[in-house]
Amino acid sequence: MTSDLAPREPMSASVPVLLLRSVVRTHGSGELAVHALEGVDLEVNAGELVAIMGPSGSGKTTLLGLAGGLDSPTSGDVAVCGQSLTTRSPNQLAALRRRSIGYVFQQLNLIPSLSALENVMLPRELDGVATRQARAEGRAALAEVGLGGQADRFPDELSGGQQQRVAIVRALIGQRRLILADEPTGALDSQTGEEVLRLLRARCDAGAAGLLVTHDARHAGWADRVIFLRDGRIVDRTEPIASAESLLEASGS
Repeated sequence: MTSDLAPREPMSASVPVLLLRSVVRTHGSGELAVHALEGVDLEVNAGELVAIMGPSGSGKTTLLGLAGGLDSPTSGDVAVCGQSLTTRSPNQLAALRRRSIGYVFQQLNLIPSLSALENVMLPRELDGVATRQARAEGRAALAEVGLGGQADRFPDELSGGQQQRVAIVRALIGQRRLILADEPTGALDSQTGEEVLRLLRARCDAGAAGLLVTHDARHAGWADRVIFLRDGRIVDRTEPIASAESLLEASGS
């Protein structure tokens, strides 16, 4: 049986799931201009999990926002599944985000008035899927991560780790090709954090592309390769990853 957390439609191996070309993002102008990203080039292919590391203010969150269509580059191009985000209309961009891009935020952003199942169902219903089908998909997806018995509980009735798994299921359900995770383990204990990373890794192994922002070299060790940002520029890359110790050395920690 096809997993409710696995992609269902194959993509051409020659088309990167995420492509950034000469991307610049500048806030403000003149002497007050802040150059968040400067000339970033990046490809992430199906089956890959790529970690983004760098000091605070290096541009990691900006890069993630551009990759997900939450922000627009000052110049350059961002494409997801072969579709340029910079040329989409607002409605087209919203549809692409709902269908192809999943977000895992550090703050989770679960809706407190909705149950775990209703939180997971929401993006599918917004995309026009019938309530009955969305409910069945949501229950199956929650069961896959060991939360079948908590489907009807509200977020404040779940542990931090359970809430994070609900947030991940919401990001992964449907035909999401690109998974963007911003410090998804920041508020979790080490065991729960490892469970979260295992889910992300499994989703990429099933054919999605993942972009993981992290400060922790051990977490980056789950990725296929690591990109280091500093002052808005890619300053180093490691591929393939050898060990957490080598990541620490490369990042200058």
